[in-house]
Amino acid sequence: MAASIERKLTTILSADVAGYSRMMAADEPGTFATLKTYREVMTAMIADHRGRVVSTAGDGLLAEFASVVQAVECGVAIQRALAERNATLAPDRQMRFRIGINLGDVMVENGDLYGDGVNIAARLQSMAEPGGILIAGTVFDQVKDKLTLGFDYLGPQSVKNIAAQVPTYRVLLQPGAASTPSADPPVAPVPDASFPAPGRPTPGRDERWQRFYADAMRSGAIIALLLAINLLTGRGHFWFQWPALGILFLLAWRASRIFQR
Repeated sequence: MAASIERKLTTILSADVAGYSRMMAADEPGTFATLKTYREVMTAMIADHRGRVVSTAGDGLLAEFASVVQAVECGVAIQRALAERNATLAPDRQMRFRIGINLGDVMVENGDLYGDGVNIAARLQSMAEPGGILIAGTVFDQVKDKLTLGFDYLGPQSVKNIAAQVPTYRVLLQPGAASTPSADPPVAPVPDASFPAPGRPTPGRDERWQRFYADAMRSGAIIALLLAINLLTGRGHFWFQWPALGILFLLAWRASRIFQR
């Protein structure tokens, strides 16, 4: 690697407009004017959160932050501010951005950022819902105890041109939304969902059912083991039903916790 190329750990925010080509085809001057206005709003918010705009190619925007917390706070502030502006526009003129945030090691040359750290942020952005934010697990680990936001764990996601799957979380923008703790991951990874379509059932819902099925199978296996021991040693006295009831009670309690999230 050339000696002039610097490496550093930084937080990357990638954003672009959902359906930009369609909007340009319908109203090129109006779409460009809205993009310019919205980008000015985003640039000001990035500066307020001590970030730096790296590039604004096409309808996209790439920024970096020294603070992971401020990067996520900025992404949330941007989506909420743009949602308020969109509410005043006709539906066909509303411009919704998708945002992806990653914490990773990048290469720096002449102020530009390169490497997998940037690519992962861009892939998360392309997977996000219009008006939504997806963050990598590296980001969640840094902000989970520092922000009063909810997060929906989507599981390890396969992203294009990245060998390892990326643990992914959706930021819940509505106040009071429940958070899915990282300490209780799903039993199995989410199937390939590199580019989920809007309105597709969220992987988080499937994860809850997977957890419940796994708990039910474990409980059933334990109860079956207790029954076998009882039959072999009980000499006609049945006692296994009492611990079995306790196990079933714990399963019901666990299910209520899973589906309340």
